Amino acid sequence: MNSFNSKPLLNPNPLFFSISKSSPSISSPNPRPLKSSPHTRLIIKSEIEIRVCVNRSCRKQGSRQTLEILSDLAPADISVNSAGCLGGCGAGPNLVVLPDCVRIGHCGTAARASEILSEICRSSGRSFDPAKNLEALALRKKGEGEMEKGNLSEAEVFLSQAIDLKPSGGLHIIYKSRSAARLAMGNNSSALEDAKEASRIAPRYPQAYICQGDAFLAMEEYDAAENAYSSALLVDPAIRRSKSFKARVAKLQEKLSITDVSS
Repeated sequence: MNSFNSKPLLNPNPLFFSISKSSPSISSPNPRPLKSSPHTRLIIKSEIEIRVCVNRSCRKQGSRQTLEILSDLAPADISVNSAGCLGGCGAGPNLVVLPDCVRIGHCGTAARASEILSEICRSSGRSFDPAKNLEALALRKKGEGEMEKGNLSEAEVFLSQAIDLKPSGGLHIIYKSRSAARLAMGNNSSALEDAKEASRIAPRYPQAYICQGDAFLAMEEYDAAENAYSSALLVDPAIRRSKSFKARVAKLQEKLSITDVSS
């Protein structure tokens, strides 16, 4: 897995040039069996990735929800991805923690997911407060729910409360959500600040750069918007196929063409 890059991810080429290279894939792990105790200590040596089985058996036992919860709660330097069958299907939902290939079963609740993240962080010399992180996640979900209803002021309050808790996991996602809420409220400069903070916390989080591009676009800083969207593509070239991203690029192209004509 590529290491996290703390340097700015500005694309020296125009946004509309094709990007053909993507991050190299990681071969499927060969996990070793884990003892049944939920308190087994995890020894994490280097870069950390959690892979959650979404194969048929585990999916029936709720592994898709486990994948979502872990993705929401994980610190920015712990990646969470889906995987095929990891074995031990009767003990699902199952996941494996890389690079040590530690397999863990019975991961079907938010409390269990937060417990696993707490143990991973503790083993790598960091703290992770399950209660605080779950509370921050609940506030984020409330904020995003208010956004969907169009209650932007209420959304900003909930998201700000989540940020004030200073959770050790998922903070970049909360900043991204508050950036979107503030942008919808017309507070472009604060939206940009939140998006930049999200990318500072998680340099490999493409949505942070997309939010920056959206803020720059609203501020009519089109070159900066192009650089931000290009940065998102460098992090995850697959977003080029997203309908929402294509719409952003089309809008930016339109603005750039109008600017070129007027100049």
